[in-house]
Amino acid sequence: MEDGSPVLAIPFGEIVEGRPTVFHGGATSGLLENAGYAALRAELARAGREHRLKPINVTVQFLSAAKSKPTYARGRVLRLGRRNANIEVEAWQDDRTRPVATAVMNVLMGGTGPDAAG
Repeated sequence: MEDGSPVLAIPFGEIVEGRPTVFHGGATSGLLENAGYAALRAELARAGREHRLKPINVTVQFLSAAKSKPTYARGRVLRLGRRNANIEVEAWQDDRTRPVATAVMNVLMGGTGPDAAG
């Protein structure tokens, strides 16, 4: 946890390797998306809210190749409304100030009951 948001990590290995010694873009995108959802769920828990989350849009920017070492990601909720949220996410390796990828997420928050729509 960092400033109330979970920090996710994934080690490098065959399962996430794209071209030799580099994280696959899909693995990096998946890490970013999961870190964004983790940050949103933590924020909702602090507010005493529970929702089903549905992605509206996830935009990933690859800034540099993620090499063969652990990669970390942390999301930050920029706006938390009644029905949707906007989240910013960064992934880095050795140096937090040099992200390897970033993402912006827009998430629809639906009800949790059996009759809930959305």
